[in-house]
This record gives sequence, C-alpha cells and structure tokens, in this order.
Amino acid sequence: MYRGGRPNGIARALNRLDARVLSSGRLPVQRAAALEVPGRRTGEVVPVPVVIADHDGERYLVAMLGERTNWVRNVRAAGGTAVLHRGTRTPVRLVEVPVAERAPIIKRYLDLAPGARAHIRVDRRAPVAAFEPIAAEHPVFRVEPLPAE
Repeated sequence: MYRGGRPNGIARALNRLDARVLSSGRLPVQRAAALEVPGRRTGEVVPVPVVIADHDGERYLVAMLGERTNWVRNVRAAGGTAVLHRGTRTPVRLVEVPVAERAPIIKRYLDLAPGARAHIRVDRRAPVAAFEPIAAEHPVFRVEPLPAE
C-alpha cells in the first residue's frame, strides 16, 4: 500500500477513514489523533492519522514514510502550525527535532505504532544506537501546545 514510500489509492482511502474516526474522539486510543495542516499548494486541510509518541515527558510525531511525506512538507511550509484533532481540535506548534536527538524517539514510536514497523528498517527491539543511522530519514516533530484562538 506504500510502494516507494507513497500511499496508493487504498492506503489514502484508509487514511481518510482513520482520520475521520480519530477526529471523532470516540475511540479509546490515547496516542492517536488526526493531524490537520493546510496543504502547501492548495491550502486545503487534509486530515492525516498520526500516532503520538511520548518520550521523556514530551510528545512527538514521527514520519514513518520519511522526508517525502506530504504532511511533513505541509508542516514545514506552515511554519510548524497545525491542529491535532481527537474529539476537540487542539492548536499545536510542531518543532522539528535535530537528527542527533531522534533515535530514542523513533525507537519509542515503533513500540507504539505497529503499523510503522514495515517502514522503518530497524527492529523495534534493537538498541537505541541502531536507530542513529536511519534517524535522518525520518523527520520527528515535538508537539508544543498553542493557546486556542
């Protein structure tokens, strides 16, 4: 469904369904939400399902499909401003984490997101050091709350 790191039609349809269900807040899934960020070209908001990884008291989003992921490009174009939607919309700032700090966060993410394991080429049980060589391939963003407008 993600040949070449890009979702095919089935994956896009499932992502839309997942985002809709997560946005409703009706599932007891604490670590998942729909990420809403305007498209960098159209300005249209396309919700994307994400898993929120916790590490050292902070929350993070990890791009399992890497640099070419549309939501990553859109977040960068929006200066990190986005919304996490899970029952209620929470405005957030997504701050990109330096490559040197990503390895333990990616490892934690794999513990929480079984669906991502096929896309990150390190076994989740490997030591943190094994994640360092692939850290540059997977953008990581720290989630910082913004005051509601």
